[in-house]
Amino acid sequence: MQKNRTAKLILEDGTTITGKSFGSETSQSGEVVFNTAMTGYPESLTDPSYKGQILTLTYPLIGNYGVPDNTYSDELPDFFESEDIHIKGLIIADYSYKFNHWNAVKSLGDWLIEHNVAGLYDIDTRALTKVLREKGTMLGKIVFDNEKIDFYDPNKENLVSQVSIPKKKIYGNGSRRILLVDCGCKTNIIRYLLKLDTTVMRVPWDYDFSSEEYDGLFISNGPGDPMVCEASINNMSKALQKEKPVFGICLGNQLMALAAGGKTYKLKYGHRSHNQPVLCCGTPKAYITSQNHGFAVDGDSLPEDWEPYFINLNDNSNEGIRHKTKPFFSSQFHPEASGGPTDTEFLFEHFIDMVSKWK
Repeated sequence: MQKNRTAKLILEDGTTITGKSFGSETSQSGEVVFNTAMTGYPESLTDPSYKGQILTLTYPLIGNYGVPDNTYSDELPDFFESEDIHIKGLIIADYSYKFNHWNAVKSLGDWLIEHNVAGLYDIDTRALTKVLREKGTMLGKIVFDNEKIDFYDPNKENLVSQVSIPKKKIYGNGSRRILLVDCGCKTNIIRYLLKLDTTVMRVPWDYDFSSEEYDGLFISNGPGDPMVCEASINNMSKALQKEKPVFGICLGNQLMALAAGGKTYKLKYGHRSHNQPVLCCGTPKAYITSQNHGFAVDGDSLPEDWEPYFINLNDNSNEGIRHKTKPFFSSQFHPEASGGPTDTEFLFEHFIDMVSKWK
């Protein structure tokens, strides 16, 4: 890799910023978003919810602890949230060519090159973030040598179909059978479930599970516009007619709302960080949460038998819903973290308690 080769980040409003390359030197385009977390780039880059996006990290020092080895336990990667990097490009301020960590085996730049992901540094990411906050999330492209490439809007595609598992897969051998609809599932969700005496049956996003035997239904996180996932919504609508416990996270929250008859909308610039405060509705309890989403549930659109479970204390957007009488609930944030705080991991135990009572 030729160090300090320059490239341009061009936003759809014409904003052009020049940076230096530290990743794959191929032009890329996608939706430009920002994340304010201080740590966790290996987890974020492998989070399927970032599919099709150019990720800007506001924390100035990136790459200093390198990238861990891709080892596996129970058929799941130990340190990543999936088997691939899902972003189209990475934008940072200061890149550490030298890294140091007991678990690191390669640099961040080398990892990006392996996965054909562009990376630019020496960019004022705080200034870029201000643009995205004021004007909203925009399409953008990383361009080398003035190459002519089009802007790409990932939200017009069914991204979930691109990141979901292709066929059914079983994990664990516990006493509680959890059917997990994979819309782009982070592996730490499965790790949490396996700790709680479960057998996890992971199925594709459009899998018709109406004839499956299971004790609890789990709807995972994932990328893009939830309205595209018509098959998931239809299958979930059938499940909500029953009494079996249902738990949804992130995109799962949005799909549950749509299946119940609610609506979703696109946020101006989304929530992507490790420090989002949420309030548990009807209580004085607030939690700091890890988040990664660009769409949200319209809390006012929920049917009468549903209610908000959590709300965001920064902008009052919906952060989860629950049924008033049936064992159905969801969170817009990530209780499984990885990275970020684990303050809300109790939601997994709450779900399993519901499953045990139903069973």
